[in-house]
Amino acid sequence: MGHEPPRRGNSMAKTAYWDEKPLEALTPAEWESLCDGCGRCCLVKLEDEDTGRVYFTEIACRLLDVTTCRCSDYAHRRRRVRDCLKLTPDLAASLAWLPPTCAYRLRAEGRRLPWWHPLVSGSPETVHEAGISVRGRVSLTETDLKIDDYAEHIVSWPGKSPRGALQVAKIAAKTTRKKTTRGKTTRGKAAGRPQIQGSR
Repeated sequence: MGHEPPRRGNSMAKTAYWDEKPLEALTPAEWESLCDGCGRCCLVKLEDEDTGRVYFTEIACRLLDVTTCRCSDYAHRRRRVRDCLKLTPDLAASLAWLPPTCAYRLRAEGRRLPWWHPLVSGSPETVHEAGISVRGRVSLTETDLKIDDYAEHIVSWPGKSPRGALQVAKIAAKTTRKKTTRGKTTRGKAAGRPQIQGSR
């Protein structure tokens, strides 16, 4: 999806913490605010035992509200979902399966947040308007299917950036700079296909 950034006033401070502070220096509240609410990391992932390759599915964690794209029991998520990972700065820099649009991954790579991120836009809806979130694309949860059927729901889009999304971010960044200058389970051998990876 190609979308132009919304034309709206921006009350951000000249130096925004989310673009300037390294992940390790963020306060707990600042860390939590980096989550854009896309829900992609809350999709069940499968790992090929032989190659280690991780595949996204269109199956949501049972705690994910697919309308709001938020966890329905965030405070107790790790008690209720044993393989739910607690993301850390080290993991943000090392987990290859984090979506390319993930704010934690972008910041770990030293990149700025795109225009549709709620911290930048000032609206929690832009992540949906830009086609980043899972809203409207996911209807199944892990309780709706048998584990053996998960591989039939492998999809590639969660591991990609919607067309134009990051390009728009680069254009917006150039415009900003110009203005500033001017002023286990594992794979079953018989099935021959990946099964659940122990992370979301």
